[in-house]
Amino acid sequence: MNAPLKNDTLLRALARKPTDYTPIWLMRQAGRYLPEYLATRKRAGSFLALAKSPALATEVTLQPLDRYPLDAAILFSDILTVPDAMGLGLYFTEGEGPRFERPTDTEERIRALAVPDPEIELRYVMDGVREIRKALARRVPLIGFSGSPFTLACYMVEGGGSSDFRKIKTLLYQRPDLAHHLLAINAKAVAAYLNAQIAAGAQAVMLFDTWGGMLAHDEYQTFSLNYIRTVILGLTRHSADGKVPVVVFTKGGGQWLETIAASGCDAVGLDWTTDLASARARVGDRVALQGNLDPAVLFTNPQTVQQQAGKVLSAFGRGPGHVFNLGHGIQPTTPPDNVHALIEFVRSESRKFH
Repeated sequence: MNAPLKNDTLLRALARKPTDYTPIWLMRQAGRYLPEYLATRKRAGSFLALAKSPALATEVTLQPLDRYPLDAAILFSDILTVPDAMGLGLYFTEGEGPRFERPTDTEERIRALAVPDPEIELRYVMDGVREIRKALARRVPLIGFSGSPFTLACYMVEGGGSSDFRKIKTLLYQRPDLAHHLLAINAKAVAAYLNAQIAAGAQAVMLFDTWGGMLAHDEYQTFSLNYIRTVILGLTRHSADGKVPVVVFTKGGGQWLETIAASGCDAVGLDWTTDLASARARVGDRVALQGNLDPAVLFTNPQTVQQQAGKVLSAFGRGPGHVFNLGHGIQPTTPPDNVHALIEFVRSESRKFH
């Protein structure tokens, strides 16, 4: 095993072991709300240039840790790096978000997909992980991540974001055979990608199932959770650093909490629409829970932020197994001072629950 972490609170909480306080990190903690991030991005010239430079990705990954007493770093990257490595041609346009030049919107394109080699087509991500681990100098653990097979399929088939997901839903209902072919390839690609991140130094990994929550009940189980299970089964769960915990986050997935908890993951991420107290009662001792402050709370003022954070801590209650986070990613116009107020409050006030 490697030398111990200076702060392993996150990993202990994910393993449901006792901690002195509730660990906190924030989805999209390295990003557009920080002036130092905007300065680095301007230097890079574009988001993709920033994400594809290991040195710059390391710089922005560490920026929030230099500003706040966070309990984890999360790799700076994008969930769409995998389909980009499959040859879909990822690009970003101002105000529109990510798009693909060559979406998988025909049977021929779906059948032609292949699993990329993470150390070749995605070498820049792995080099980033290695560089970030070195720069962290064991301060806190590094979280790696990927989009879920279904969420990646949404972008791949739609060609980008969507308001109604008409193309992917039509595919699921009309050509389930083709949808399963696409999702099986994505599951292999995601497992290989996360395993490469673990080999490069990621000490925990997270699956972002951003669009699973817009599926009907049966379709969620069949086309999203089924392939999340496949990914988890294919993961390397131990490394030189010890056990590698897996977090699954389905936005809008609170009604499926029990089946997500049974997927083989170590922790379930919750959005702000799920009651944390009832979630804990529902999963019992099976998994840790991550979440679930509404990111919009951070637009208010420090007093309101701390009041709402206190409600989240009280909802989970006493004992181990809670990782404090937002219910989704931090918004670009969030005042950095409110983030500081949140982190300091959780660090100090959560101690009475442990």
